[in-house]
Amino acid sequence: MDAITENWDLYFRSFGYTVTLFVIAAVLSMLFGTLLCALRVGPVAIMRAAATTYVTLVRNTPLVVVFAFFSFAAPMFGLTFSFLDVHIGQFDFTEAFGAAVVSMTLYTSAFVCEALRSGINAVPLGQAEAARAVGLTFGGTMTQVVLPQAIRASVPPLASVQIAMLKNTSVAAAFGILEAVGQMRRFTNNFSSQRTEIFIFFALGYVILVLLLSFAASRLERKWRIA
Repeated sequence: MDAITENWDLYFRSFGYTVTLFVIAAVLSMLFGTLLCALRVGPVAIMRAAATTYVTLVRNTPLVVVFAFFSFAAPMFGLTFSFLDVHIGQFDFTEAFGAAVVSMTLYTSAFVCEALRSGINAVPLGQAEAARAVGLTFGGTMTQVVLPQAIRASVPPLASVQIAMLKNTSVAAAFGILEAVGQMRRFTNNFSSQRTEIFIFFALGYVILVLLLSFAASRLERKWRIA
């Protein structure tokens, strides 16, 4: 128990990195995933094909490969995040953190796109046809008629996607981010006789975060439920 009780600051700081990475990537993936979804169902064939190809490739690529690309391969092509050097209290957000955010965002966006597309398919076709009949463009139809209804119908799958991303932040530990799993690995190396207790405490941290996210999604689903 001493490994945790004597290092609460390191324990909570590691989950601070986890939550920060999750929140930023969640917001960005929702935005980019929504754009991908609009392109996938849009009238422009080349954009539709491009979005479909992106989603297919990313969904079938392991997340660790995406991380490895932005951490090791991308700098060889001049794509770096060296401009990121932010220090807030005890938290340091540097180049490695930027690569992690981009990796999580681009990976999760593909799943957000498919979750939203399932919601769009649940919207009656007559809704879009009526919107076009009154003169709305494709963009207006999507933003004012289809997407608001699709998002309401997509809350459960979107929640599953975000919960999966919260747990996927653990991959960042292998690429220089001292988030929860990275800190857990340090603790187990320094306090090898307390590995069981360390595993339990960090597992409980993830369980609490997932339960909070699930509770928020459940409340949102009930609030937006369509009679």
